[in-house]
Amino acid sequence: MDKRADLVLSGRISIGGQWRHGEVAITGERIDHVVEGRAETPAKHRIDVGEALLLPGMIDAHVHSRSHLAEGITAATRAAAAGGVTTIVEMPFDGDGPIDSVERFEAKRELVAAEAVVDVALLGTVAPGGGWSRAEEIAAAGACGFKISLFDTDRRRFPRISDAELIDALTAIADTGRTVCVHAENNEMVKALIARYRDEAPRDPLAHCRSRPPASESMAVLTALEAASYAGAQLHLCHLSLPRSVDLVRWYAQDGLNVTLETCPHYLLLDEADMVELGSRVKINPPLRAKTAREGLWERLAEGSVDVVSSDHAPWPVQLKSHESIFDNHSGAPGVETGLPLTLGAAWADGAESVAQVIDAMSRRPAERFGLGERKGQLAAGFDADVVVFDPDRRWRVAAAELRSNAGWSPYEGRSVTGRVTKTLVRGRVVYDGVDVVGEPGGGRFVSPTRG
Repeated sequence: MDKRADLVLSGRISIGGQWRHGEVAITGERIDHVVEGRAETPAKHRIDVGEALLLPGMIDAHVHSRSHLAEGITAATRAAAAGGVTTIVEMPFDGDGPIDSVERFEAKRELVAAEAVVDVALLGTVAPGGGWSRAEEIAAAGACGFKISLFDTDRRRFPRISDAELIDALTAIADTGRTVCVHAENNEMVKALIARYRDEAPRDPLAHCRSRPPASESMAVLTALEAASYAGAQLHLCHLSLPRSVDLVRWYAQDGLNVTLETCPHYLLLDEADMVELGSRVKINPPLRAKTAREGLWERLAEGSVDVVSSDHAPWPVQLKSHESIFDNHSGAPGVETGLPLTLGAAWADGAESVAQVIDAMSRRPAERFGLGERKGQLAAGFDADVVVFDPDRRWRVAAAELRSNAGWSPYEGRSVTGRVTKTLVRGRVVYDGVDVVGEPGGGRFVSPTRG
C-alpha cells in the first residue's frame, strides 16, 4: 500500500503568530497533516513555493454571482479562484428573482453543480408578506443561512422586510438553526434623503453619501440587534461601514447575543475622497465614509472586533454605472478577485497586527459562522485541502482587462499592489496556477452546513 501523500506543499505557514517554513501534506481531498520545518514528507508530487505564504482557502461570505445574469456562477467563481477564494457564500437576490422557495433554491443548487469552479454555499431569503413560513424547508434543502434587508432596494429582486413582520421572520429563521444576514439601512430616512438630493444635487457623487448618513446605518443596526435579541436569532450584520456600528455589535455580543459582523475591502481601502474622484463607479450601499471611519475600521479589525471581511462582489456592467445622476446608477462593485490581495497586502505592508486578523476574518470565522467550520477555513488535518499560496512581495498593478469577472471593470483600476495570489487549490486540486484559472466549471461543489 502506497503511504505517500498525494501532494506536499512547502512554504511559510503561521505557527504561534510567526511565519515559519513548513509543509502541508494532502491525501485525496483532505489535508493529511501540517508540520513545521522541511520534513520531506514522502509524496507523489511536491510544490515548493519558497518564501511565499501557505494560507487556508478564503471564504468570501458575500458574493452576488447572479444579481446581473451576465456574470453568472462560472465567471464569479473563476474570479474567486484567481483571488484565493475557495468557497463563496452566494447571495439570494438574483436577477431573475429571489431565492425564496425550495424550488428556486434547488434550481440554483443545480446551477452550482454544473457551473462552479470553486465550492459554493447558498443563502436563501424569505419574501415579504409571510414568506418566513418557508424558512424551514429552504434550510432543509441545504441553505447555509438566510439574508434579509431592512432597506427596499428592489421590490421584486431585493425587497425589504418591514418592521411589522421582522420579529416573525427572525423567529422563523432562528427555529431553523441557521444564521440570518441583515442589510442594515434605515428605509424611511434614506428614501426621504434620496428624494431631496435627487432634486438638489443629482450630479454630485457625494450626494449619495449624504443620502445615507451614518445614522441611517447605526439606527438600522440597532433595529436588527434588538429584534434578533427578542427573536433569539443568530445574527450576521452585512457590510458595515462605521466604527460605531462595530462598537454597537460588540456591546450586544458582550451582552450575550449570538451576533457577528462583516466589513468589506472597499470600506478599508477607499473613502469619501475616492467617491469624489471615481464617482458612480464606487457608488456602494452603505456608502464610502470619511477617512476617520476607514481608519477606525482598521483599528477594530486589528483588535479582533471585526469578525468577517468579505467582498460584497456586485458585478454590474459599466453601462449600469455610467449615468449622469448618481442616483440612477446601480450600487456595488466587483471585488471577489481583488479582496484578499488588496486587503492582506495593505496589512502586510504596514507590518500591522491586523495580518492575522485579516486572514482569520476571510477564512476560519466565515466558515464557522455559516456552518462550514468542520471542513473549511483552516490549514489543519482533516480539513478540505483548500490552500492559497500568497506571495507578500509580488508587485502587480490592477488591470480590469486581466480580471475574470464579466463586469469588465474594477474600482481599483491602475492601483499598484504588493502581495499576490500565485496558486489556489480546492480540495487538493489546483484551480489557479498563478497565470490561468485551470479549474473547470462543475469542478466546484455545493456545500452545506455540517451543523444546525
